[in-house]
Amino acid sequence: MAQDKQVRGAAAGARLTGVGSALPQRAFSNEELAAEFRLDTSDEWIRTRTGIRQRHIVSGDESAVSLAHLAAQRALEHAGRTADDVDAVIVATSTPDQVFPSVAVRVQAALGMERGFGFDVSAACSGFVYALTVADSMIRSGQVRRAMVIGVEVFSRLLDWEDRSTCVLFGDGAGAVLLEAGAGEGEGILSTHLHADGRLGDLLYVDGAVGCASGKVALKMHGREVFRHAVVNLAAAVDEALETNGLKGTDIQWLVPHQANLRIIDGMAKKLALPSDRVVVTVDRHANTSAASIPLALDEAVRDGRIRQGDLVLMEALGGGLTWGSALVRM
Repeated sequence: MAQDKQVRGAAAGARLTGVGSALPQRAFSNEELAAEFRLDTSDEWIRTRTGIRQRHIVSGDESAVSLAHLAAQRALEHAGRTADDVDAVIVATSTPDQVFPSVAVRVQAALGMERGFGFDVSAACSGFVYALTVADSMIRSGQVRRAMVIGVEVFSRLLDWEDRSTCVLFGDGAGAVLLEAGAGEGEGILSTHLHADGRLGDLLYVDGAVGCASGKVALKMHGREVFRHAVVNLAAAVDEALETNGLKGTDIQWLVPHQANLRIIDGMAKKLALPSDRVVVTVDRHANTSAASIPLALDEAVRDGRIRQGDLVLMEALGGGLTWGSALVRM
């Protein structure tokens, strides 16, 4: 296509032009979750350790594809674009509805896209930062002009509902951003920084696979060790983003972190010397939605007017793998 020929080979930075999100209709408070699954826990036990008050869980016909599709639609509407404007759909998820086709191509079909391509990225809770990096690179290389980046999880599929140490931590949801070529110097995605250490893979993993013959899957986590590595590695990823761009923590206007644990979020805010009202927190209402948590939080803060055009936003996440990373974005 003529437009593709103009873009291919061009080095244009990626700017974020639309945001969207979707949550399952049914929300469970801590008390409701304990009663529903007969857990030996309490609201106080969960809140004091994690900051979580409730989470959303899929029911009925809700799925990773349906949530991702709705989030993508809302991002397109926010950007004033249609599906015909999108060249690529990149989905970060650890909980696809099927082994294949990918969630991305299912969303591509649901949006009515008749061109372009789509694929999934698996990096657990860091997935959105990974997918954002891939999309940004494709835009900078001229491979695409516009990319829909989605984080979606249905973690309720992976949980052992008899294990109170893990099942209370997670929720389901989706968030999406539309990236477009054309960012000027100092605008859009300024830098992203990805890391992984496979030697630590057994600290947080899923025993089995979605779609495996046995049908048995269960998330396993060594919570204290994951927490320790999160504090150290996220701090390093934040420093890396600041140093790369010649900035100080006080230059950051908003922190949009992975929503895993309120204590980790507070620790990152203190490191940046950011007051609590400059940190976007949704873990209390969404719990840990893994790859969906950053775009879910970003959508909320953009739509309620907290994050505005021109604001400098830092995103960071750590997940199973272990994988971790950060992204610095001028909105």
